[in-house]
Amino acid sequence: MLSRRIGRIQRLGAVAQVARPAGAIQKRCISQADVEDPNMNGGYVNPLPIKRQFRDPNGDWWDKQQRRNYGEPVHEDDDILGLFSPEEYTHTKPATAFFQLGCFVTAVFGLCGVVYVFYPDKQSYPKEYEGGLEKELGGPGVTRAS
Repeated sequence: MLSRRIGRIQRLGAVAQVARPAGAIQKRCISQADVEDPNMNGGYVNPLPIKRQFRDPNGDWWDKQQRRNYGEPVHEDDDILGLFSPEEYTHTKPATAFFQLGCFVTAVFGLCGVVYVFYPDKQSYPKEYEGGLEKELGGPGVTRAS
């Protein structure tokens, strides 16, 4: 019984291998992102993708919080371009930022090095006094002040 099943499985495997086409070519399907259809969004005019943080904050806006006027068309990525999206940091260039970070790391390690050089180490073997300074430090054998 078991030998028949094994033989049947081997024959099915051989048939399945023969049934596959030898030179199967994969066809790439065109995705929606690849197609440029001007009427894809129903003819809606999509404005330029400019983040709202770069608009004039002192301008006369109808909606002062989002810096937009009444009836102004909204970009389809408005949630990314609005004021409540992550801010783009344009304060410094990447080269300047890495230079400042390097200066900070150098200053911290330099301070650690200066402290390491000039800070006195603890003695490896402490001084011992005869009697252990019991009397001077107010040990158990000292007469108490009344």
